[in-house]
Amino acid sequence: MTNQADPTALPQCAVAVDLVVLTVREGQLCVLTVRRGIPPFRGRFALPGGFVLPDEGLEAAAYRELAEEAGLARGAVTLEQLRTFGELQRDPRGRVVSVAYLALGAGLPDPLGGSDASSAQFEPVSGYLAHPAGPTALAFDHPMILAAGVERARAKLEYTGNGVAFCPPEFTVGELRGVYESVWDLAIDPANFHRKVTNAAGFLVPTGERTSRGGGRPAALYRADPAAVLHPPILRG
Repeated sequence: MTNQADPTALPQCAVAVDLVVLTVREGQLCVLTVRRGIPPFRGRFALPGGFVLPDEGLEAAAYRELAEEAGLARGAVTLEQLRTFGELQRDPRGRVVSVAYLALGAGLPDPLGGSDASSAQFEPVSGYLAHPAGPTALAFDHPMILAAGVERARAKLEYTGNGVAFCPPEFTVGELRGVYESVWDLAIDPANFHRKVTNAAGFLVPTGERTSRGGGRPAALYRADPAAVLHPPILRG
């Protein structure tokens, strides 16, 4: 039994944060990855993240890593805790428990690698999900973390207003449908989607303005609350 009165006798276990940062680019759901500049897995792509410092909380560590490894400011994304990953062999350096976060953002800029990341980029999630093992897979247990983050994002679009996190502050229903199609990776009937989102109580608020930026006839612009609960839900498939 550990001597709880002696701090030096505490089990040796490091705590880290890892981030699944998602955005939509050119009609595809993309994830932020960084090329590791240090061992282990030097040269391999991984999710951004790192160890929690002794004097900081988990969320503060997540925002620090976003700034250090990708140049993203606190207000650029919405952030929520995803889950904890603690398999014994997940890190070859020793016992490391990682608290994963899901971050969603619209129009995120090209990232700038920094800290222990030699470069950073947004890549479609489809390639990483299709190849969770092998030389091109993400380092550590990051394929598992990415899969969990993508599924959380997809599921939350069914019953919350999280889809607007990928949209500009004012958007059309067509632009919102494009987000759903990109995140869910499936085609959606335009008329059916329009009926569902405009009938979801408390979700979309008309601005009274219209835009032609998508081409064709001017379309109505809306705002929305990402914290809204969709009733009825908008189900996949």
